[in-house]
This record gives sequence, C-alpha cells and structure tokens, in this order.
Amino acid sequence: MNWLLVVAGAVVGAPLRFLTDRYVQSRHDTVFPWGTFAVNAGGSLILGLLTGAVTAGAASSQLQLLLGTGLCGALSTYSTFSYETLRLAADGARGYAVANVAGSVLAGLAAAFAGVAAGQALWG
Repeated sequence: MNWLLVVAGAVVGAPLRFLTDRYVQSRHDTVFPWGTFAVNAGGSLILGLLTGAVTAGAASSQLQLLLGTGLCGALSTYSTFSYETLRLAADGARGYAVANVAGSVLAGLAAAFAGVAAGQALWG
C-alpha cells in the first residue's frame, strides 16, 4: 500500500509543478527558465524540511513516501531542467545555460540545507 502514498503525492505534485512553472514563467520576459528553477528550488526546500523532520523523529516513513517521494518527485524535474539547459545552449544563450546549471545546483543545495536546518530546529 506504500505505492498509494507515492501516487497520492504525485497526483498533487505534477499539476502543482505545471501550474507553478507556467505562473512564474509568465511573469518573466526572458528565455531563462525561471519556472523550472523555482519548482526545483521549492522541491529541494520541501524535501529538506521533511528530512529535518524525519531525522528529528517528527515525521513518519509514510509521510516521507507521500511528500518526499510522491510530491517532491513529481514537483521537481531534472529532465526539464536538462532539456531547457540544452535548448538554451543550442539557441545561442550559452550564458543563460551556464547560469541555469550553476544557479540551479547552488539554489537546490542551499534550499535543501536550509530546509534540513529549519526542520531540525522546528522539530528537533
């Protein structure tokens, strides 16, 4: 029955990713993929918070499946990040491509670390 938790989280995460991406991107007049950048950083933050809660003993393995694997797995997207980065490079926007890679990795790691610290502080 654990798979149902993953599916339930993904049912929320996938449309949330699509809607958030479209919303964020519609507010920027640039080729830089701000929508994907935002959902990936947000997913990293949520997963960090959840990890902090789990290590503090405040979250169950079921919640980890629902939110971590299901929601965050469907919300964040490495494939779209990769595709958009390749498109930027192919279209001659190499500076944006490099900024997307460096910024996404740094923002994702920073969000995850901040989330873990916040989760441990809140529930530790």
